[in-house]
Amino acid sequence: MINSIQQFCENGAKKLTDIFKSYTDDLTKIAEMVYGVTDEVTKLGYSIIAEEWESYDELLRKRKELRQGWHIVRRDETSLLTSLGEVVYHKTLFKNVATGESCYLLDQIMGLEHHARITEDAEARILKEASESSYRKGGANASINGDSISKESVMNKLHRLEFPVIKAAKEKKELKTIYIDADEDHVSLQCLEHKGDIKKPRINTVMPRIIYVYEGVDTDEKGRPKLINTKYFGGVYDGKDAISQLWNEVLDYLNDAYDMDTVDRVYINGDGAAWIRRGEKVIPKARFSLDKYHMHKYIIAATSHLEGSADDARSELYRAIHKKKKWMAEGTFNRIISITDKETKQKAVENAKAYILGNWSGIMNSMKSKDTNVCCSAEGHVSHVYADGMSSRPISCESSR
Repeated sequence: MINSIQQFCENGAKKLTDIFKSYTDDLTKIAEMVYGVTDEVTKLGYSIIAEEWESYDELLRKRKELRQGWHIVRRDETSLLTSLGEVVYHKTLFKNVATGESCYLLDQIMGLEHHARITEDAEARILKEASESSYRKGGANASINGDSISKESVMNKLHRLEFPVIKAAKEKKELKTIYIDADEDHVSLQCLEHKGDIKKPRINTVMPRIIYVYEGVDTDEKGRPKLINTKYFGGVYDGKDAISQLWNEVLDYLNDAYDMDTVDRVYINGDGAAWIRRGEKVIPKARFSLDKYHMHKYIIAATSHLEGSADDARSELYRAIHKKKKWMAEGTFNRIISITDKETKQKAVENAKAYILGNWSGIMNSMKSKDTNVCCSAEGHVSHVYADGMSSRPISCESSR
């Protein structure tokens, strides 16, 4: 590290001085100045990191007591893609005298897998972007200087994503109410196992699920809502048995963390999907509550084409919901269908009708509850939780597959 700083003082500092001298001539060239500074400081970062890693490798070469039973084979140049950019450095290949095994001992010390080419900080940047846009953009976002990896590599990392199971505290909490939110995402795949293996008809999506348990909603120092003691569960769970397994993992956590005898109600909030409602059958004292976002979404979809009378139609539907009269809501939907000419619009109204009436009990549970914590923020959690989980040491994620 000392050598890198000395070289920067000799060369990098001069380049920075030249950059600021050039900027003095035209103060409008802010971007050029910032890019120049970033480039020079980034080069210093590469050099320091490479020198630090090579110093540990040099210790292994010089001190035989640190590598008992291993002898030097050769020294190789290699690189690791970090969130700063690609760091090029040298490491030594050693061979075990007794077993004949060959390996880079520096990799073992650094906790790197065999043939690892990317660090966990770069992986976190990749998945954050990939979860919000695409594999290609995720790969392009690997580092701040533009170094990237292929979209196929991003997909493979997403498929291998796992969260370790964290045991609940031994002392069980006593609460009256527990809240659970659930949702899923749809991720498009460029391939299933290898490039070109997706044929027509195209089945190229994977649907990761997320469930999180929390004890209520508080506010942070800036007045923003914050969930209390949140624990996450999730991953790609396909099929009825897998969904049951996911909910059983949630149940195991609840039994370990809480005295369920003291719990009066467990609210499961979501969009009404069958896999979410399955939680009612697995979790004792559970009651499904429909996410208000989706309720409003379908009501708007059923009335938006009515133009001048749209507000009246919506008011009728909301009145039926507040009065808890399902037959009134059904009658309003039928009247909207009768005055709707376009077949596509009729289908939209029929879908909304089926959704609202099919989730009526969930809507009523939400309406009847005076608990302001009965709400759902799962839409915003899907991408962010999986993005944070790319790190090899994710925080507070309970289970994944």
